[in-house]
Amino acid sequence: MKFLEESEGDDPILSVVNLIDVFLVVIAALLVTIAQNPLNPFTHEDVTIITNPGKPNMEIVSRQGEKIVRYQASGQVGSGDGIKAGVAYRMKDGSMVYVPETHAVQSSSSQQPEAPKP
Repeated sequence: MKFLEESEGDDPILSVVNLIDVFLVVIAALLVTIAQNPLNPFTHEDVTIITNPGKPNMEIVSRQGEKIVRYQASGQVGSGDGIKAGVAYRMKDGSMVYVPETHAVQSSSSQQPEAPKP
């Protein structure tokens, strides 16, 4: 009757069952992490991620639908032709407010700006 007196602590199958439980928990945690990733391919939202903002190695990753676009900063200052489109103000609470120009663009022969329209 020695067989009936053996304890369950010596059974190697119980260790395997515990390992399976641990692996199930790890797999569930990984699935939750993948689901919360902003670049998750199963979401239908457009996402933009900026890494290292303001530094020479800044990178912008933008996902629009199923298309992922990466923009890598070159560290050089950009230049080009353009006109002033408005003014941006930083408020005391840290938010930004953009105020667009309300007058029409004048030709180069006219020096005085047009009065703003209400």
